[in-house]
Amino acid sequence: MFLDIVKSIMFGIVEGITEWLPISSTGHLILVEQFLKLKNVSVEFWSMFQVVIQLGAIFAVVLLYFKKIWPITKNKEKAIKSTGILSYFDKNIMNLWGKILVACIPAAIVGLLFDEVFEALFYNPICIAIALIVFGIAFIVIENWNKDRKSTKDKNVEITYKNAWVIGMFQLLAAIFPGTSRSGATIIGGLLIGLSRPNSAEFTFYLAIPTMLGASLLKLVKFGLVFTTAEIIILLIGMLTSFVVSMFVIKFLMNYIKKHDFKVFGYYRIILGIIVLAYFFFV
Repeated sequence: MFLDIVKSIMFGIVEGITEWLPISSTGHLILVEQFLKLKNVSVEFWSMFQVVIQLGAIFAVVLLYFKKIWPITKNKEKAIKSTGILSYFDKNIMNLWGKILVACIPAAIVGLLFDEVFEALFYNPICIAIALIVFGIAFIVIENWNKDRKSTKDKNVEITYKNAWVIGMFQLLAAIFPGTSRSGATIIGGLLIGLSRPNSAEFTFYLAIPTMLGASLLKLVKFGLVFTTAEIIILLIGMLTSFVVSMFVIKFLMNYIKKHDFKVFGYYRIILGIIVLAYFFFV
C-alpha cells in the first residue's frame, strides 16, 4: 500500500507537468506505467485513474483563472442586457464559454462513441512514440513557418466560433491518439489560425476544464463509482499532487512562452519518441 501511494505521488507529478506542457500527459502516464505499475489495483482502476487524476490539474486552472472564467457579475456594464437571471452574467465571459463548449463538441461526440475502441487500438507504447515524433516535427515546422507572422487575435474574446471549432478539431486528434497531447494539438491549431502563443495556451487551459471534467465523469461512471479504501487514497493523493504541481507548471509555461517558442518541446517529443521506439524494439 505504501509503495502504491509513493507511485501515485510520482504519477501526480508526471500528470501535473505533462498536462500543460505540450508533451502529452496520457502518453507519459502510459509509458511510466510500463516501469512503475500500481500493484494492488485492477486494470479497470488504472484505466480510470490515468484520466481522473487530471481533475487535480483542472482545479489548478480554475483557481488560477477564476476571475477570467467565473461568469456571474454584479457589474451592470459588463452584464448581459436582459431582465431576470441573465442580467447577472458577464456577457464577454459567457461568450467565451460558448466558444469553449463549441470547441469541445468534436472530441465529446467521438469520445462517447469510440472511447473504448481507440483505447484498445492506440493506447500502447509504439503508437504513443509515433504520435510524439509526428507532433514534435509539427511543432518545429509550424513554429518556423509562424516565426515572422504577426498574431491577429490577442484576446480570447476575439476568437470566433469558427476558430473555436477548428481548435476543437485539433483537440479531436488528441482524443484519438495518445501521445499527441491535448494541449499540444490545440496550441498548434491556435497558432495556425493566428493566435499568439500566450493566447493559444490560455484558451487551451480553459478548454481543458469541460473536456477533462467530461472525460473523468465518463470514466467514473464506467468504473462504477465503487472504490476500496486503498483505491480512494491512491486516487486522491494522485489528484492532489497533480494539482500542486500544475499550479507551478502553468505559471512557468505562461512566463516561458512570452519570450520563447514551442520548438524545444518539439525536440523533446522527437527524442523521447525515438528512445521509446528503440527500447520496445530491442526489448
